Amino acid sequence: MSNRTLAILKPDCVKKNLIGQVVSKINEAGFKILAVKMVKLNKDSASGFYEVHKERPFFGELVDFMTSGPCVPIVLQKDNAVAEFRKLIGATNPANAEPGTIRKLYADSMGENIVHGSDSDENAAIEIAHFFSRKELLELNGF
Repeated sequence: MSNRTLAILKPDCVKKNLIGQVVSKINEAGFKILAVKMVKLNKDSASGFYEVHKERPFFGELVDFMTSGPCVPIVLQKDNAVAEFRKLIGATNPANAEPGTIRKLYADSMGENIVHGSDSDENAAIEIAHFFSRKELLELNGF
C-alpha cells in the first residue's frame, strides 16, 4: 500500500477558477501536498498518459478535453492515499457521486469531472513519473 497518489485538476477546474476550493478540500481531508505544477498537455503527452484507455470510445474526447487548457498535477501523500483520494473525489459521474465529494460539488458531467485520481498504487507511481522527475521527488525526502 503506497502513501502517494496523483491528482490532476483538469482544464474545467482551472477554467472555472476552482483550484483553491479543490485544494482546500484536499487539505481538509488530511493530504499533504508534495509537489504541484501547472502544465498545458499536448496531444502526445495526453495520449501517453491515458494510453490505458486508447481502445475506449471516449479516448479522443478525453485527449481533446485534457489538451483544451492548463491542468494542475499534484502529488499527494497520506496513508492509503489512492483509496482515500478516490473516496474524496467521488464517482466519475458526478450525478452518482456521494454528497460532499469534489465531483458532486463542482463537476458538470462525466466528461468534465474536475479532477483525476490514480486508480491503483501501481498506476499512481507511473502517473506521478509522467509529470514529476525523479529529481523533483527526491528533493522531497524528509519533507
